[in-house]
Amino acid sequence: MRNLMIGCAVAAVVFLSAKSEAHVPTRYVNAAPVSIVPLNLREVGLASWYGLESAGTTASGEPYDLNQLTAAHRTLPLNSRIRVTNLKNGRSVMLRINDRGPNVRGRLLDVSRAAAERLGFVNSGKTRVQVTVMRYPKGYIAQPRSLSLLPSCAAPNE
Repeated sequence: MRNLMIGCAVAAVVFLSAKSEAHVPTRYVNAAPVSIVPLNLREVGLASWYGLESAGTTASGEPYDLNQLTAAHRTLPLNSRIRVTNLKNGRSVMLRINDRGPNVRGRLLDVSRAAAERLGFVNSGKTRVQVTVMRYPKGYIAQPRSLSLLPSCAAPNE
C-alpha cells in the first residue's frame, strides 16, 4: 500500500510538472566568419632573412624579434604554421607567419635570423626553399584547390 501511494505521488508530480520543450531562439548568434584556403599548399621559391633593420611592429601587431622562429609571407594567413625546407642542404624548421613580405621582387619568404641560422643560410643571405603549410589559424577551412579535380559521384565507372 505504501509503494502504491509513493508511486501515485511520483506520477502526480510528473504529470503536474511544467513541460520542458526546447524553444527556437528569437535571435541567432552570428558565427565567426571563415575563409577557405588551399589544402596542403606547397610552394618553392627564394627565401631571405631579415634582422635588426626590420625592427618594429609586424603585421600581426607584435614586435619583431629576430630570435623567434617566424616568417613573413605575402598571402598566407597570419599565425599559419609552415615547414620551411632548405633545398640546398635539406634542413627544415617549423615557422609561424606573423608578418607580410618580402618586399623584394622574386622572393617567396622572409624568415627571422634564428630561422635562417637553423636552415643554414645566414652567410649567403638567401636560399631556395620549399614551404609547406602545416596548419592554418582558427577560422580558416582548408579545401582542395579545385573541386573539379575530385571524382564525381554522379559519373558512372567505366
